Amino acid sequence: MGPVEQSIYDSVAGRFEPELLELTNESHMHSVPPGSESHFKLVLVTDQFEGLRLVQRHQLIYRLLADQLAGPVHALALHTYTAAEWSETAAGAPKSPSCLGGSKSN
Repeated sequence: MGPVEQSIYDSVAGRFEPELLELTNESHMHSVPPGSESHFKLVLVTDQFEGLRLVQRHQLIYRLLADQLAGPVHALALHTYTAAEWSETAAGAPKSPSCLGGSKSN
């Protein structure tokens, strides 16, 4: 785990006390140099999302990760659930689409 990924993980784990936290560095799927930490997928299950709309959940995360998003992180795919919502999601979080930008589209 690189330093940016570790920073995101630690921030989210410390703030939300998650039942499930999956953070995936998807930078390799994009047109970036090897070893980059610029594109991430976050799956977060916590009862702290109870009663919050999807946009409110995302806003909490964006505020928490403002420094990372202002710097090295270019994209952050968010999949946020309460424990009850997650238990109803048999397939888990959606898969990320393939990148079609930059040299990946050639």
